[in-house]
Amino acid sequence: MKHENKIGYLFIVLAAVVIVLAGIKSAAVIIVPFLLSMFFAIIFAPMFGWLNRKGIPEAISLLAVIFLFVALIGLVGILIGSSVQDFSNKLTFYEEHLHQQMDGISAMLAEWGITLPDQELQDMFDPAVLMQYIAGTLKSLGSVLTNGFVILLTVVFILLESAQFQRKIAGFGAEQALVVNLKEVIEKIEEYMVLKTVISVVTGIIVTIMLKIIGVDYAILWGVVAFMLNFIPNIGSLIAAVPAVLLAFIQLGAGSAAVTAIGYVVINILIGSIVEPKVMGDGLGLSTLIVFLSLIFWGWLLGPVGMLLSIPLTIMAKIALDAQPNTRWIAILLGSGEPEKQ
Repeated sequence: MKHENKIGYLFIVLAAVVIVLAGIKSAAVIIVPFLLSMFFAIIFAPMFGWLNRKGIPEAISLLAVIFLFVALIGLVGILIGSSVQDFSNKLTFYEEHLHQQMDGISAMLAEWGITLPDQELQDMFDPAVLMQYIAGTLKSLGSVLTNGFVILLTVVFILLESAQFQRKIAGFGAEQALVVNLKEVIEKIEEYMVLKTVISVVTGIIVTIMLKIIGVDYAILWGVVAFMLNFIPNIGSLIAAVPAVLLAFIQLGAGSAAVTAIGYVVINILIGSIVEPKVMGDGLGLSTLIVFLSLIFWGWLLGPVGMLLSIPLTIMAKIALDAQPNTRWIAILLGSGEPEKQ
């Protein structure tokens, strides 16, 4: 009977999890902006707290943080907007170059005794489709900023509340374990954000320098894209390579496109597959497999933003599971297997 009770309890728990996940997925439109705001606030909270500790009034500290946040968002928005406009103006030029590249490939294949129908080759590499893909990639980055004002207001209120939050949780009294867990969640997420941001900045700089040397247009823009998409573990840097490689092919030819693709692969192997898993896995206590699976799960649940926030959300889940004796075994499975550093 006891065994049957355990099985029944397990099914009830699984059913509850399914219902909760369905609710989260249905409310993703509301949850995603809040999650973005929360993680932006976590990133800027150390700066806000440091300014307060230096004796700067809270209002001035908040204005400084807001100014930095708006400046960064504004710079990205201006860069994307100007690049989309310039790209649209050069659309005819790029289409003509693409036709020339495709004709060259057809001639080269013909010399090797390989013949492909021109219509079939054009259908495979339709200039209009390729141009729309690249333009759509740029515009999709700009769409991330559409909720910027709402996110900014939420970040402001979270930062203002953070000053009172420590005093509130200090009043929990006997619930000191909850206070410790909350602090641990924040510290882990801050650690992740610092590590990931540093690695992403390095990736963006290397990509920009590489594309500048090759001569690909909009090298700075593609560096920013590499920086942003590097927050998606494992495959983000490869996704960032697609528009840059396509543009290199259209603008400079197949040879330069191949060099660009090889450069991205080398960068991804060195940083994304060697340095990053080691630093992020050991630093955050997550196995490489869990990093990849969390990307798939949170991406399905919350969309592209879920991919960006997959590791922080997984860390929160791991810490919450580790806090309860009944679920600690799940937290151990999520871990890297390395002993925790004291």
